Parts: sequence; C-alpha cells; structure tokens
Amino acid sequence: MKHSLFAFLAGLIFGAGLLLSGMANPEKVIGFLDLAGDWDPSLALVMVGAIGTAFIPFQMARKRSRSFLGSPMSLPTSRKLDKSLLIGALLFGAGWGIAGFCPGPGLVALGAGETSALIFVSAMLAGMLAHHFSQRSSSR
Repeated sequence: MKHSLFAFLAGLIFGAGLLLSGMANPEKVIGFLDLAGDWDPSLALVMVGAIGTAFIPFQMARKRSRSFLGSPMSLPTSRKLDKSLLIGALLFGAGWGIAGFCPGPGLVALGAGETSALIFVSAMLAGMLAHHFSQRSSSR
C-alpha cells in the first residue's frame, strides 16, 4: 500500500509538472523543436531544470542497492550504443516531432481529454505491441 501511495503521488507531481511546464501541449513542443522557424526556447529551461533537479538524486541512487522504501534498485548499467538504441532514438525523436508528444506528456494530455493524445497513445501502444511481438519471435 505504501509503495502504491508514493507511486501515485510521484505520478501526480510529475503530471502536474508536465501540465504547468507546457510539455503536454503539442503546439509548445513543436515550437521548441522548430529550430528553423519560430523557435520557442522555453522548454529548454524546463529540461535544464529537470536535469538539475534529478542529478543529485540519481547520483545518490547509483550508490544504493535498495530504495528508500526498501525495493531493489534497478538502474540501467549498459553504456553500449547499438543499432536498436539508435533506431529507437530516431523513431522516438521523429514521433515527438510529428505528434508533439512523448510518452509521459501523451498520457497526461490523454487524461486531460486531448483528442490528439488519444491518437498518439493508441499509436504508441501499437508500436509497443509490435516491438514486444518482434522481440518474442526473434528470441525463439
């Protein structure tokens, strides 16, 4: 129960931050990504703030084997740049540029009733299923 409450509160704070910062507004995101047009740099400040806020807790987490709530720490350890990572990053960036959403803000916008977010989240889930089944069939 304690873990669920903290997960809910963390999600609520994260979602509120995405809404307040404009990250769940596709027009604002596309304006940020439009370097050759009417560029809106405000999301760069949001990203710098997020990196600055997360830096110290991540450094602390790297030194721990268990979370403050007692769960095992599970941080990524691979530093390998492979084909799958590069293709995934390219698809992520293209989707972000086309739709103006990435997964977190897309879910927040869906919860806020954005119709375009429904299309994005449906496509995201279809992509996740396609990846799951392609990984499953390639591991056989």
